[in-house]
Amino acid sequence: MSALTCFKAYDIRGRLGVDLDASIAYRIGRAFAQVLGARRVVLGRDCRQSSPELAAAVAQALVDEGIEVLDLGLSGTEEMYFATSHFGADGGVCVTASHNPIDWNGLKMVRAGSAPLDPVAQYAAMRDLAERGAFGAERPGGRVSDVAQTARAAYVARVLSLVEVTAMRPLTILVNAGNGAAGPTFDALAAELSRRDCPLHFLRMNHTPDGRFPNGIPNPLLPETRPAMAEAVRTSGADFGVAWDGDFDRCFLFDHTGAFVDGEYVVGLLADAYLRKHPGETIIHDPRIIWNTQDIVAQAGGRAVHARTGHVHIKQAMRDENAVYGGEMSAHHYFRDFMFCDSGMIPWLLIAELVSRDVGLADLVGARRAAFPSSGEINFTLDDPQAAMDRVLSEFGAKAIRIDRIDGIGIDLGTWRFNLRLSNTEAMIRLNVEAREDATRVTQGIARVKTCLFG
Repeated sequence: MSALTCFKAYDIRGRLGVDLDASIAYRIGRAFAQVLGARRVVLGRDCRQSSPELAAAVAQALVDEGIEVLDLGLSGTEEMYFATSHFGADGGVCVTASHNPIDWNGLKMVRAGSAPLDPVAQYAAMRDLAERGAFGAERPGGRVSDVAQTARAAYVARVLSLVEVTAMRPLTILVNAGNGAAGPTFDALAAELSRRDCPLHFLRMNHTPDGRFPNGIPNPLLPETRPAMAEAVRTSGADFGVAWDGDFDRCFLFDHTGAFVDGEYVVGLLADAYLRKHPGETIIHDPRIIWNTQDIVAQAGGRAVHARTGHVHIKQAMRDENAVYGGEMSAHHYFRDFMFCDSGMIPWLLIAELVSRDVGLADLVGARRAAFPSSGEINFTLDDPQAAMDRVLSEFGAKAIRIDRIDGIGIDLGTWRFNLRLSNTEAMIRLNVEAREDATRVTQGIARVKTCLFG
């Protein structure tokens, strides 16, 4: 048995030729089929240069298990989520490394109903079987069916069913696909919007899929990737800008001044947008920065519930609570009417609808930043992260109004609050600080926690 290092906490990803190659992808594909007992599986892939080879290996593995492979070709992860439920498939796979370095790739997988794999009964079992490679004889009857066109048309219809196209006013939106997989899917949405006489006007940037990523790996969460987008928004006169990561299950927003809109404020805006459509419903959010979202949900008469960070946890909480929307500050946004899955296309459409009804994006976000300033996530590398966490809890625990342990520790000190989490993979601590109205409390809070962390 050889250990497979490409298996991470929730998904499969790793360096090409080191952690992952076509033979490993084949083994994972057969294990996936056997653990799920699948007969039909959806398969998509991003535009990385290695993705066609890995997707072909997965397809062959599934065919060797006697499975019908519903092939989406070049597509986003959310298109795989949608197609898995739309076609009533037993599972879905997207070959993608999203925002990881160019020499990486991976697999994102779901079971029937587009639900995450069970961590033990399915994900761990799949890893064990793939490592052992004891698959048995090949089964007859497997085949590959091209469903790309019918799947995308149905996907476009579902996405646009979640927004009021007739409410849109004329807006200019700059979209940046980052040379990832988003371009063709966006074009399909834009064509349908045009057919419906929607007055949105689009400017395209880095739109053509190119697995060489000539403009850098698309990951707008990294500050160093934002200046070109910010300048393009300003010079184009766009009302706002949208940028996606490689498999476009996350989207990132820039207001008309080119300012990046931090993820925690996008969660609040989308909660507001959904509670206007679904009064009194439940909203799920991650526990890092919470006050802005909780305030918006309370004002709208909804119910806010925070869940542990990570798509597996958020999706489970949404199902448990039947929540209409869930959001993470990392730009993952989940929708009940989209199989409780995350989408990078639905959020910007909802923001366009919200801006069409209200003031500009900069004004919407500016008011919320003033009311609830926050730090964004700050990472610290330490020799002994757990000891540092213990020092912080000892220092601030007795002074706290409230402590939550849903994900790391959340310390509410009345006028300011912070969340501190250990990294799953590195000797690192992640800090988020928020305050009520006074931004100096954020700066002071960061300094106080940092001093305690480093003893």
